[in-house]
Amino acid sequence: MTSPLLIKTEGPQIRIAKAPLVKELALLQTLIERKNTIPILSTILIQGRGAEISIVGTDLDVSLQTVCPAEVTGEFSAVVQARKFFDIVRSLPESDILLSMGENNWVTITCGASEFNLHGQNKDTFPAVPTVKDFDFIISASALNGLINRTAFAITQEESRYALNGSLFRVVDSQPLMVATDGHRLALARANTQVVICQSAAAWVSELSVVIPKKALTELAKLTAGHDGGVNISKDDNHLYFKIGARLLTSRMLSGQFPNYDLVIPKTNDTVVSVNRDLLTQAIRRAGIMADERSHGVKIEFASGRLELSAQSAEVGAAREGLNIDYKGAGLTIGFNFLYMIDFLNVISGDMVKIALKDDQSPALFTPESDDSFVAQFVLMPMRLI
Repeated sequence: MTSPLLIKTEGPQIRIAKAPLVKELALLQTLIERKNTIPILSTILIQGRGAEISIVGTDLDVSLQTVCPAEVTGEFSAVVQARKFFDIVRSLPESDILLSMGENNWVTITCGASEFNLHGQNKDTFPAVPTVKDFDFIISASALNGLINRTAFAITQEESRYALNGSLFRVVDSQPLMVATDGHRLALARANTQVVICQSAAAWVSELSVVIPKKALTELAKLTAGHDGGVNISKDDNHLYFKIGARLLTSRMLSGQFPNYDLVIPKTNDTVVSVNRDLLTQAIRRAGIMADERSHGVKIEFASGRLELSAQSAEVGAAREGLNIDYKGAGLTIGFNFLYMIDFLNVISGDMVKIALKDDQSPALFTPESDDSFVAQFVLMPMRLI
């Protein structure tokens, strides 16, 4: 093997600004595992031609391709360790960076007085990433981001429940919605907007129903945060494609039957209470400090004009919180996992939240009273507390 100190760098070169390169490399880090049982999945593929470079990372289920403006001499193509390359680039001075191809796939990284030689691999060793030509519809990035943030927290943590390891994404009559559940809770959000159907759209687009894996949703949430434009979406038999600006995210679809969420949403909960969201959140957090560490259970008692929250742990102690509310119904006591309630209250908007109940054995329905952009619903199964 050629010594790194003797590498010839007369091949293709890339001159690129540090800031945009760091930004794109940072987006790839959570997608790529540092210690992968398949070493090639810890790498990224960098290709340059003309006035830009593309950077691709994949874990075989989710792939991300990003683009950076650059000055490229020749046809640059290198496969390098993703984390090591990122660590090197972000440590460099704020100046242009020169990437040079050497013999035996070595890459030289030069910036000011700094020089690194990084061992690479042939581009043919990098996994093939699915590609797409046309897109079927466009959804605003803010709508997609809102759907993800209002539902993804309810995705199951049990990998064995394969069909629940993601969120169901549907387009019905051009309106997008997303649903997630772990069997103990269900979160549904519908955006008060319509998708734009492309002229080349396939027939399925009017009734799209697919399950997007959690990892892809995590990446999509990052890519759509603060993005002002739209997200172009398409699919084939196995993959979903999301184009956000110049970035393209590809994800496998989850197979399996997602539950009929409409059957889970309570229709006959006629005891309805409106509570200030911030006050309720604070009270639940304080009561939850004393909740049992295994069950995380908090008891909620509804009485005339009053809501009482209490929690206790045999090893630690007990807590009680009270809120004044507009409630005139019969007394009702019910127990919930307080962490599940906090998850929902943290992602909705509006000053007030509505709680619809039937009895202490039936699921409760939580909805924000005012949200112009989304219709959000959260179904929570009760707990039996002593």
